[in-house]
Parts: sequence; structure tokens; C-alpha cells
Amino acid sequence: MFIRLASTLLLVCSTTLSSAQDDIRPDQIQFRRQAVVRLVFDADQNIPLSSLRPAMVHDFDLMHPEKLSEDAKVQWELLNGQIVASVPNADAQSMRWVGGFNPFATYELEIDRTQGSGAVGLSFNHSSNNDALNASLRFKEGSAEEVLWTVVIGGQQVIEEKWPVPKEIVRGALKLRAQMSAVGVNVFLESAGRSYLVGFSDFAQHVDLRERSRIQQMDFAVLADLKASAQVTLNGASSYFSTGSGQADIRAITDEEGTPLLEEGRLWFTMTLRGRALPHPLQGVFSLNPSVFDIRFEGIIVFDMNDGLLRNDLASHLFRDSKSGTWRGWTTGFSALDGAGRAEVKTILAISSTRDPRRGFSIMQARPIGITGAHEDPHGIYDKDSGKWRLLMCEYDKKYRASMWESDQWDRGYTRLAGPVEMDSTGTMIQKFGNKRYALFGSADRKIYIRNYPDLTPAGELNVDLPPWNDRNGTRIWPNVIPLPEGYPAPYIALMMDRVNFPGMPKPNWTYGALYLYYGYPVRP
Repeated sequence: MFIRLASTLLLVCSTTLSSAQDDIRPDQIQFRRQAVVRLVFDADQNIPLSSLRPAMVHDFDLMHPEKLSEDAKVQWELLNGQIVASVPNADAQSMRWVGGFNPFATYELEIDRTQGSGAVGLSFNHSSNNDALNASLRFKEGSAEEVLWTVVIGGQQVIEEKWPVPKEIVRGALKLRAQMSAVGVNVFLESAGRSYLVGFSDFAQHVDLRERSRIQQMDFAVLADLKASAQVTLNGASSYFSTGSGQADIRAITDEEGTPLLEEGRLWFTMTLRGRALPHPLQGVFSLNPSVFDIRFEGIIVFDMNDGLLRNDLASHLFRDSKSGTWRGWTTGFSALDGAGRAEVKTILAISSTRDPRRGFSIMQARPIGITGAHEDPHGIYDKDSGKWRLLMCEYDKKYRASMWESDQWDRGYTRLAGPVEMDSTGTMIQKFGNKRYALFGSADRKIYIRNYPDLTPAGELNVDLPPWNDRNGTRIWPNVIPLPEGYPAPYIALMMDRVNFPGMPKPNWTYGALYLYYGYPVRP
């Protein structure tokens, strides 16, 4: 009862627009840029999982026990809020437990200084089968020399990658960071607050970290491999869910009729947390007070198709059913591109959860909706006038083009209603302007198209001042336009992204982008 009442109040609040906007068309609105930010491993946004915080440790051996052997010769000492690892007379190794393992998390080691020679780093290891993935910083005579990534399966090393320390990094405190994406890793060094990509590796041909049974048996540890007389001083270690190096695919979370959820004074969004290429992104959830620009990272969602894997699918539209309170929606099966040795096909998936998936770590059930093809970007509503579910997506046939589908059921039985349109399309959305719905989508030709709903006949283009592209950067952005009730600085906002890739990423890459806030004001002829 409470859920239904809250949803009803939310719907009334979210659709109470001034009478002057009842007949507004989206091409009669001018969007003006207000703010921009790119969240690059923003520490203020981290969602914590585990940590080693030296100043808070009072029994190191109990809280962070040795994992290699009880007679490991590395000496660990807590001093002045730091932890010091050293060996007096002979080479030695040590591995200290920090926390559990999550294949979608980011892991970080804060290195204050090094003396002598050796290596210190992060280890992700299986408790019983001698599997381990390690990222470590090698140093020589106190200076950082190279970063090493290794994968050991059944006690045998199957991957070894070595990368030099970027020339921009000078001697001093560093953060070694491993951004995991279940099928690969990006390795960074942070110096003086700026992150530098050092290297990357894919390992799905050797080990599938999406397996739930494997995740449950893995640990995160700090690894020290020190030469005689070497010493390492650490400020700590941690694992957390991170905003990554860029965000994209921004879409409002709604009710079943497409009304954006404005709850606790905040709008809620799904956004892609970018990794490197298409196997590496992750579905994130963010919120925003639309009267200001206080983007807040709230959680991540992964998907379970009841085959023992947790999938990093994305480009989702999430809605809350106002009658049942169930969370449902659609996502794109990008994890089929992971190359992990399982024959899978990229497709649109129906997703559901009885638990609110907007905060923390959430797992939603997923299954194909039955539309054949490598389609993307589903956005759906229930149209009570027609009694049909309508789904707007980017239909793939040599290129992506918007098309409208409908069904009697939200999760199956769809047939094409209109389209595909003639132009390249991305970031589809169905949105109400006043009392009428329209279809919007971005495109490669530096335009955001407006189409009539549901037949997709032309209805103009979105008017955007200082759009999130220029002559040097791509234009396939998501419009994400949202009407607001009275009392806000503008009757409409749009939250868009650019397509600027993180420096140093290899091609193909899709690490974009920064987030752009726009206010929309009616401009009538």
C-alpha cells in the first residue's frame, strides 16, 4: 500500500507542469549548457567494499592475516598511521589479506615510499586451486621502474605483462589501481591526483571471473616481494565500486509509463561506467538534485541469467511498476562479447528484481525478450491508451537505426510497429512534453532527432547551445531530456555525455565521457 501511494504521489508531482507547457513541442525548447564534470576515479564518489587502514588497525595479524605461510619473513609494523613492510637480511615474500573479491570492483594500493629493490602490489587469489591475478609495482634502488600484471592458473603462469612507469610520474607517493571488469583489467598509477593508464590485459580465455562459485572463493590481498634490506611504506589499501574513467549512456529511471522518478528530491539514472572496449563496461546507478549539479554515484547492477554467471550488461532502462513495486526494465547483452569461451549472442534482455536495485551492489534477473538481432539501447513504456507496451530501440542491420516495437507483455512477444528510421541512431528515449509523447535519439550526423510517437515520422531536431561535441570529437550522444515540475530553475533539464576517450586507451575503445547538464527553456515562434 505504501509503495503504491508513494508512486502515485511521485507521478502527480513529476507530471504537474505549468499550463503554458501543455502543448509544447521539444523543438520549441532551447537547451543551454550549465555545467560539466568528468568523474575519473573520484574518491569522493567511491562506494567502499573493504580496506586496510593502518591508523585504525590494533591487531594486524588478526585483522589482516598472512596468506602465504605463517613463517613469512617479511616484517610488518604500524608506524605513525602507516604500515611498513621490510626484510632485514634475505629476500622474502608476504601476502596480507585485505578483503573479499568482487570482479567488478576497483582495487587500490597507496604507496608512500620505497627503499631498496622489490615489488609491492595487489593480489586476487583463489583460496584452494592456486589461481591468482596480480598487479604489482616493481622498484629498483627506491625508484618505481615498471608495473607487472600476471595471471596464474592452477599454479602455472599463463599471462605476464610488463609496462614502464609513465614518464609524467615523478618520484613520490603513488597509487597503484586495478580496475577490474570480470573479463579484463585496466591498470593505472595515480600521481599528484592525476591518473595515468599504465597497461591493460584480457584474460577471459584463461579464467572467467563472472562465475559466482569462483567469486565466493576469492580474496583480495596486498603482496610484498622484497629483496634483502628493502622497505615499503604504505598508507593503506582498499576495494570499492568506482565511477571509472568516464560515464555514458545516461537514462532516467522511471515508472512504467515513462515518468522519471523524482524521489527524495533527486532524479535517478542508469549510466554506463566505462572500462575500455565493449566487454569491459558496467551498469552504474546515479542520482541528481535537478536544482543543482550534485551527481552522486549510488551503486552498480549486474545480471543473472541463471547459468552461474554474473554479467556486466548495460545501456539499461529501469522502471518501477507502480502497482506491484517490482523493478523491471530492459538491458543490452553486451557481455556476449566477452570472448570467455561460451557461445552467446548479443540481444535485448528483460530484467527484474523485487529488491530496489538503485543502491549498492544489485543483481537483477535477466532473460531474452525474443527479438533476434544485435540491437541496442532499449527504452520502453506502458501506453495505457493503446493498452500496449512500446519499446524504442536501436535496431541493427549494418548500422544502428531507431525502431518502435510493441507487445501485450513487457518482457516478450514484441512485433515491429514503426521504423527503422533512415539515419544512424543511438540513445533512444520516449518522453512526454506537455500531454504528448515524442521519440528522441542521438546520431552520428551532429544532430539530436525528434520523431512523432509512435509512428516515428519527423518532428524536428533538438536545439542545444554548446552541444557536447565539436569538430574533433564524436557526436553519438544520448539526449536524456527530462521535464520538471514547477519550482525548479528550468522546466526541463538534459543530462548528456561526450565521447572523449581516456588518454592512452588502445583502439577499439569506448571510455567516454564527461557529463553535461543543460537547462531547457521554451522558445516559441
